[in-house]
Amino acid sequence: MTVKNWVPEIMYEEGTDGASNLPFIQVPTEEVMPKLLFVFESRQTEETEPGPSGEELPVFEWDLHQYADMAILKESLRPELFDEVRVSLGLQPLATAAAAGHNITQNVRTTLED
Repeated sequence: MTVKNWVPEIMYEEGTDGASNLPFIQVPTEEVMPKLLFVFESRQTEETEPGPSGEELPVFEWDLHQYADMAILKESLRPELFDEVRVSLGLQPLATAAAAGHNITQNVRTTLED
């Protein structure tokens, strides 16, 4: 596959004993991380349909989902609107999340110093 035809591939690290379940995309040096990912959700229904040889094959429902790069949204949206997007996704507003993260970091440092 040439770089011109590059398609992002979502991958998972093997052998981490569950240490990180976060997927990653290997981006060629000539490419940039996509700003938006389109991912199909596939769910098997309880229905079947006849296959090429008459065998019963399961029927799947396909729904298209879109995932946006939050860094792009943060750069492009007004802070109030960005916070609305975060809250609609089940996240805290940015200032609240940053303060909570700061508190966690301080607790870790205190624990390590003791």
